Formats: sequence, structure tokens, C-alpha cells
Amino acid sequence: MFSSRLQNEQTDNLARAFLALENEEDCYRLFEDLFTIREIQDLSQRLEVAQLLKSQATYTEIVEKTGVSTATIGRVNRALNYGAGGYQKVLDALAKKDRGE
Repeated sequence: MFSSRLQNEQTDNLARAFLALENEEDCYRLFEDLFTIREIQDLSQRLEVAQLLKSQATYTEIVEKTGVSTATIGRVNRALNYGAGGYQKVLDALAKKDRGE
């Protein structure tokens, strides 16, 4: 079983809150209440960067497409290669959903 260095009672509660949501509308409602617009944009961009990295896009292509810094791309790339596997898990789940599985 995976053990996160972030895990505590508060983050357990946050994880359960996301898992309790039933659809995208519920997610957007929580996003608006929980995060700033900038935080949502940053998180969304990081996910897009992860998708682009997995599709073998270059740093230059990613900067042009997303406008993120190369430092952000590097951070996401490190997480993809040496992180906890969260990006890979969600990218696999999204790909599976896109295939209709």
C-alpha cells in the first residue's frame, strides 16, 4: 500500500471529499469554493503538461502550447519519472475513459 508523506487526518478528509463527488458539476462547485482561480489554472496546466510530456512533446512545444515555464515542465517531468505515480494513474484512467472502457 502506498504511504504518502502528505497523509494526515486533514488530507485524508480532503481525499474523501473529492472521492465523494459524483460528476463534473460537483467538482466545479468544490473547485470554486476551495481554490482560487489561479490555483485551478495552475493545476489544470500541470495536468496538460503531463499529458503533453507523455505524448513525447518537447519542452519548446509545451511552452508554446501552454505558456508554462520550463521550470514547471521540469517539475512535472520529475514527478512523472520519479514521483508517487499520481500523474500516471490519472493519465491512464483518462485514457481508459476516452477509449470507452
